[in-house]
Amino acid sequence: MPLTYSDFTREVQVAFFMFDLLSDVWEGMSGTYMGKDWSSASFLFETYEVENSRETLYFMKLYERELMKQRAEEAEQRRKKEEQKAKRGSNLTPNSVQR
Repeated sequence: MPLTYSDFTREVQVAFFMFDLLSDVWEGMSGTYMGKDWSSASFLFETYEVENSRETLYFMKLYERELMKQRAEEAEQRRKKEEQKAKRGSNLTPNSVQR
């Protein structure tokens, strides 16, 4: 059974909430996900009166690391799949195409 937010401690739930409030950064040309824009983190901590911002930031960074690792693995799988698809397409010759 997959984990839900309620399976975690209150501190980790706050970290998930705060992490979701940060905007995403995408690389313009390739559309690669670069992570979160952390420039507004202290403002958000103050606005939501986060009690232990250091601990919350720690959990947020842990979550980002896992998210980035997962997205990198997914991108690598897509790249390999496209590479295999391209190799299969390059193996076709005019005589190998059935009509």
